[in-house]
Amino acid sequence: MEITRNTKLFDLLEAYPFLEDHIIGVAPPFQNLKNPVLRRTVGKLATIEKAAQIGGVDVDCFINVLRRAAGHAELPAGDAPPLVVAIPRAETDPGWIAGDPEFTLDGSALLDRGEVPLLKINELLTRRTAGGFVLLVTNFEPSPILEALQKQGRRVFHKTNPDASGQHLTFVQ
Repeated sequence: MEITRNTKLFDLLEAYPFLEDHIIGVAPPFQNLKNPVLRRTVGKLATIEKAAQIGGVDVDCFINVLRRAAGHAELPAGDAPPLVVAIPRAETDPGWIAGDPEFTLDGSALLDRGEVPLLKINELLTRRTAGGFVLLVTNFEPSPILEALQKQGRRVFHKTNPDASGQHLTFVQ
């Protein structure tokens, strides 16, 4: 069974009953899925996308959580266009941030969706190639994230973008 945003919860739980706790954890109103009668009615109407909306989480991330739990490969990120940032360069920048980032994250958008940027950064760091780096873009200085990454022994460099008011650039390797 393919797990996508249009998959009905009833069909998903018929194929993978153990995913019930994942769904309820994200969207507590779906606690009713434990009731067999409501599962047949609500579950046949509600999709994974609807559960993500009710739970206030990113649908693509939620789908991938369910896919991982079911032993499926993750789907690539959906409709969000890639974030492109013109990185101002300075002579004082460390050499390891030369070139383009392998991954760029909009940390402010992640937080707005209730996601934890540090978790996504760590995930991307495991997927980067040797010498590659992750760029985190925020509208604030992400001090707790900087500290956590430094405690992990990661190379971290932070600066503000003089060309974009209030934009903070955090480079992680």
